Amino acid sequence: MAIVRLPATNYSSDNLRLHDLGGWSMRFAILAAISMTLAYGQQVPRPRITGVAHIAFFAHDVDESRAFYTDFLGFQEVFPVKRPDGRLTFTTFKINDRQYVEVFPERQPGTDRLSHIALETDDVAGMLAYLKSRGVKTPPKTGKGLTGNLSFNIKDPDGHTIEFVQYTPESQSVINKGKFMDDRRMATHMSHVGIIVNELEPAMKFYRDILGCEEIWRGSQDGKYLSWVNMRLPDSEDYVEFMLYDESPDLRQLGVLHHIGLLDPDMAEVAARLEAQPGRMAYTRPIEVRGKRRRQIQVYDPDGSRTEAMEPVPADSPLVSSKAPPIR
Repeated sequence: MAIVRLPATNYSSDNLRLHDLGGWSMRFAILAAISMTLAYGQQVPRPRITGVAHIAFFAHDVDESRAFYTDFLGFQEVFPVKRPDGRLTFTTFKINDRQYVEVFPERQPGTDRLSHIALETDDVAGMLAYLKSRGVKTPPKTGKGLTGNLSFNIKDPDGHTIEFVQYTPESQSVINKGKFMDDRRMATHMSHVGIIVNELEPAMKFYRDILGCEEIWRGSQDGKYLSWVNMRLPDSEDYVEFMLYDESPDLRQLGVLHHIGLLDPDMAEVAARLEAQPGRMAYTRPIEVRGKRRRQIQVYDPDGSRTEAMEPVPADSPLVSSKAPPIR
């Protein structure tokens, strides 16, 4: 920071003359400039980002989605929010005490099913101030959500809505801690959410340079171009997975790319749980365990949105990042 030096002046009362007002105006301007320099020189600290809180989808038929997430995946429905006329605003399916899937009635048929993703912070007001200080377009203030949590929304470089949420003692999430979780759940932790990314560098500048995420792996399906980049949140093992693409994805492809990532140590047990679910008969696709070193299972909700369950990375065989370049 440059040092601004004031001109040497005798500030005794003998010098306070009317003909000196012009000089004092200049001195006042210099002092104001110093104050502004100091203010802008102080960086607003980034609050902690402690995990993936939820992912939200639009559903063409909420009842069909409800059957998928409860009867097949085993996540209990909690905190449905309705309008005064009884119509559903959104409903929630609980993975664990801090992670959920939200489902909204669709606004327009035949459009992208992803509504938004949510990241948990322990200081939502501080996060708002921090993002504003970094030049991110933010709302003027935080709000309180319909289930009692503090939150606000922003947009990332690809236009995805990112909600920052802080759980409060009076929120439904905290009041119902330890409830609505049984052994039927497909898995008990959401390790990541997947979102499409058109150009890698703008996304990196936002998630890495502003949010403080750390890249932990990048992979390629064909070895020619990158297919995904995993960005771990700064204060959590959870991550956001960038799904890179060549041509603009259609609605079916968007359902594959925008996804839920669950973590479980044994895919054979996950498959067995799914096969035993009361909603298995209504799910017409096969349940397949794929992969060798890190096995996984893919299932799809009635609108084609993908839920992926995957085993942890083997301790004796860490992931090796691809050296393929991004398509853009």
